[in-house]
Amino acid sequence: MVDSLPDDVLPVTRAAAVLDDKVHEVFGNLAIDKRRLPASQLQKRGVPAYVAEWILDSIVPGVGPLTQAEADKVQEWAGRFIPAPGDANLIKNRLLDGETVRVLTPVNVEIELTRRRQERVAKMSLLGIGDAYIADTLVQHYPDLLNQGMWGVTQLTSTSEGVALDSFKPMQASVNLQLYKEARTEFSLQEWRHLVLISMGYDPEAFTEAEQLLLLCRLLPLVQKNMHLMELAPKGTGKSYIYENVSPRVRLISGGTVSPAVLFVNNMSGQWGLLARYSVVVLDEVQTLKFDRPEEIVGGLKGFLANGRLTRGGLHETASDCSLVLLANIALDANQQPLSEPLVRELPAFLRETAFLDRLRGLIPGWEIRKLSGECFARGAGLKADFFGDALVALRNDLVHDQRAARRIELKGEKVYKRNEDAVRSIASGLLKILFPHGQVTDLEFEHYCVRPAQRLRQWIWDQLQMLDAEYRQYESDIRYEILPE
Repeated sequence: MVDSLPDDVLPVTRAAAVLDDKVHEVFGNLAIDKRRLPASQLQKRGVPAYVAEWILDSIVPGVGPLTQAEADKVQEWAGRFIPAPGDANLIKNRLLDGETVRVLTPVNVEIELTRRRQERVAKMSLLGIGDAYIADTLVQHYPDLLNQGMWGVTQLTSTSEGVALDSFKPMQASVNLQLYKEARTEFSLQEWRHLVLISMGYDPEAFTEAEQLLLLCRLLPLVQKNMHLMELAPKGTGKSYIYENVSPRVRLISGGTVSPAVLFVNNMSGQWGLLARYSVVVLDEVQTLKFDRPEEIVGGLKGFLANGRLTRGGLHETASDCSLVLLANIALDANQQPLSEPLVRELPAFLRETAFLDRLRGLIPGWEIRKLSGECFARGAGLKADFFGDALVALRNDLVHDQRAARRIELKGEKVYKRNEDAVRSIASGLLKILFPHGQVTDLEFEHYCVRPAQRLRQWIWDQLQMLDAEYRQYESDIRYEILPE
């Protein structure tokens, strides 16, 4: 193994314009200047970035910062088609008056199978509409409507039997994973790392390399199946920012009450919960969430985190590869270090159980990331959020990296704890997918950017377990690894 990193991964400053040109040249219309989104003011209308950038590309396609004329055009379109939070009754009134209404909104389709009713119904929660008629052909053409739902422009009319969804134009990214991998070969590691961070919405120049790696770790639940993580950080570090804006396959729960029916399955209706329908479920600010029947929730979660099976009371059972992410605030001392040990002390009691914590792959030390300010947000060319999010989720099924990590990483010690080894391998594989999707990685890069960060994330969990429960102290306190030859 060599003593230093290759030249192209040293922290060499490159002109942002050069990288921008390369991004546009390699990715074409899949790239967008990230300055266009904040200038559009679309997110103030309550739409996530992956929807807002789709609107920009549809209404004012182009390269470079958004002009005032383009911004005005976007706002005029938004005023016509994006409902404000209090517009639900106004839209219903227009429907009642016989108008045909076109509106951009998320749509979810559920199946009603009762003695009185057997049909598909469209739900549009932002409009307060829960039982609209939708044609079978639309559901067959867009099966994601049955899972996490989809954003799109809907055309609605009122009939004698209720609201009908006559047409649906979804925002639809087209992902060719092979082309995504081949595109990686056009970039140095530093360029690609910067491109990924810009695509996430961050300005890489505002963060150190160590901070950049931690930011990238927030993508692990998207690229890895059953990648269960916790992030602890003070307010203002943007823990939930990426999850809100990267993909419709990610569901963020912030506030309110979480019940077994919401997470697992509704035993009355048979409707599967969020963990069965999304690729990633994020529980934001877990200290403030209210949990209905916490004993049942933690029991179900422990089973799910261990084996990927969802069940509730033995009435229903299914497999799920959903990743669960827990986000929580943490108090820091004057040196910006955690104020208390163990780190999980402020979490709800049932989430402090070691049997539950052990099933998490790793802990992201968010307190080591600077608080976000205006200079932290992306200014250059990145990948459109809808394409970027779909590419990350598509990498879940690329098992070559999983096999490589399993083959090359072994933990060292007289008594190796199996879950530690599984976690380190899984996290390292995820970082391979994020940074080296094309599979070309040197031994030094593999250790520095994949294995070492993986060991560190799992070590934080391991430290909590050893602190909380003497049972874990029969194993070595430090997780040590060996990288085997290719």
